[in-house]
Amino acid sequence: MNLVGSRITLKQYDESDWPLALHLSTDPILMEHVYDPFTEEEARTKFEMQLLPWNKDSEHWLSLSINHNETGEKLGSIGLKITNPDAAIAEIGFMLKASSQGKGYGFEALSLIQAHAFVTLKLNKLVATCAVNNTGSYKLLEKAGFIREGHLKQNAFIGGQYVDDYFYGLCKYDR
Repeated sequence: MNLVGSRITLKQYDESDWPLALHLSTDPILMEHVYDPFTEEEARTKFEMQLLPWNKDSEHWLSLSINHNETGEKLGSIGLKITNPDAAIAEIGFMLKASSQGKGYGFEALSLIQAHAFVTLKLNKLVATCAVNNTGSYKLLEKAGFIREGHLKQNAFIGGQYVDDYFYGLCKYDR
């Protein structure tokens, strides 16, 4: 599956995405607001799950690499996971390499996955959770139309401390 935009293409993960996945999940700066950085073994185990075939009934993430159309460079990843099939709700998540942040690639990737989720997959709502200190991510979600629906106190444990999260939602009719 490929979702093609003006500057990027989202491609379902394959073995060629291993270096990207390893970088994203083990880099302490990128992971600062997400999880404690993974070991290479943990990253590989997670990556193997992301290679499994995906459909709307899957219990794992649909993981897509974000690829620059002109250069082919892998800029980051984005994905979704159906969390409530009856209500047609999916969680989304994204991460960009530091060198790709602030250039509009995340917004374009979010726009592509929103269209796929609402039009092709016929989902009703997308949700996202983001650390309150992850300003770049929550500003991107808000720019893409997501509405902050809650503040989750001590919702994660990262770097030896409890972290508050914001909870965002975007309903199909809000677009």
